[in-house]
Amino acid sequence: MHSSDITHQVSPKRICWIRRVVNFYVEGFRSMTVGKTLWAIIGIKLFIFFIVIKLLFFPNFLNSKSDTDEGKAQYVREQLTNHRN
Repeated sequence: MHSSDITHQVSPKRICWIRRVVNFYVEGFRSMTVGKTLWAIIGIKLFIFFIVIKLLFFPNFLNSKSDTDEGKAQYVREQLTNHRN
């Protein structure tokens, strides 16, 4: 049994298909005029949603409880085992 029999080789037909799909999207993006502006707006919105909103509404709560990792772990353990009814 040869090693070429064991490994999966990508056929030239498949490479051609993948290359055509990639080329389709690359050429389509190059020929855009308004689309590039819209993609820039989408990028800015994603930045605002995931970075700015996270910083404003999800601060690192454990940093206010302890400066060390062991102190943070102890606080989490206490909160998990503290059964409040």
